[in-house]
Amino acid sequence: MKRIIILFCLVLGAGAVIAADAPPRVERILSAAEQAALTPEQVVVIMQEGNQRFLSGDVTSRDHSAMVRDAVSNQFPKAVVLSCLDSRVPVEDVFDRGIGDIFVARVAGNFANTDILGSMEYGTRVAGAKLILVLGHTDCGAIKSAIGGVEMGNITALLANIKPAIDAVAEYEGEKTSANDEYVRMVTEANVKLTVDLIRERSPIISEMEKAGELRIAGALYDMHSGAIALID
Repeated sequence: MKRIIILFCLVLGAGAVIAADAPPRVERILSAAEQAALTPEQVVVIMQEGNQRFLSGDVTSRDHSAMVRDAVSNQFPKAVVLSCLDSRVPVEDVFDRGIGDIFVARVAGNFANTDILGSMEYGTRVAGAKLILVLGHTDCGAIKSAIGGVEMGNITALLANIKPAIDAVAEYEGEKTSANDEYVRMVTEANVKLTVDLIRERSPIISEMEKAGELRIAGALYDMHSGAIALID
């Protein structure tokens, strides 16, 4: 019996080594023509399929060193993602995207200001991305801090950007504290929706592109417990 167990472990070990030694796949960087041929809805599907691979553990093994060299001359990303600063939401990973695939802007609370809007205009009008995705997440520390009225240095001014989302759910009848998960989620979703609206209102460039069908602006929520990403209507 002892010999059987040892042999079984050796076989498993050999298999693990083979899997670990499998060469990563080198994805070709998207070309300008391929980017132009994509529709906003196709990009949404690509992002959703990537998240499904992330959930199943079937993420793409990429040769990033080779891809970096391939992307030196230019970039033609599919999307712009506005994410929270939170280190537990690795944006490229949760969508199973590689180098040259997406622009990522980060700020605690995933709100849009002039700098973020300018970055989005560059990513879409100049660089050709077809999707702007505002990505909030559950258990967001910035949202909870805004609900709790935290005041500290420049954080005070930052959290003021989230206050409209708190006001948007003022009619909520439950406990309005950061300890109430339902309330925190409601504020989080309101914050995503208001940010989507703000992008349309404060960027005529992006708004006109959306009306022309050249891009889509959408909101989504990342579930910290499952890793799943769901679009917010």
